[in-house]
Amino acid sequence: MEIRVLSGTAAKDMEEAYAIRRQVFIEDQNVPEDLEFDKYDNDSATLHVLIFNEGSIVGTARFRPYGDAIIKIERVAVLSKQRGSGFGRRIMNRIEVEAQKLGYKWVKLSAQLHARKFYERLGYQSYGDIYLEASIEHVDMEKKI
Repeated sequence: MEIRVLSGTAAKDMEEAYAIRRQVFIEDQNVPEDLEFDKYDNDSATLHVLIFNEGSIVGTARFRPYGDAIIKIERVAVLSKQRGSGFGRRIMNRIEVEAQKLGYKWVKLSAQLHARKFYERLGYQSYGDIYLEASIEHVDMEKKI
């Protein structure tokens, strides 16, 4: 297993991560492409995490500054056949370590409702009302790191 962290300016190295997001969000969940890919993908402040198993990418996520001491995690995606193998947890742990190194104290994310328990097991707490984003129910979550 290998984890790589890339900046948003490493677009050519991101093709594999984009393919994972396309599969998980656009094909599997019917998220419109114009909502899935946005200006933050290529922003120099955005960092992307890619996780590989036996040389093949199996998951990805991105995180970006969201305030003075806050980062926001977005686009957490693991291929369906790889879920339940700990890759999502490893991605989240790596993001938290990287965020701490950069001086951040809080992590926020917008969780799809079906994934809330996954994030709760990692110490995240939900707040606010459930809302629709890309026609999928979401809830905001946060964690002090």
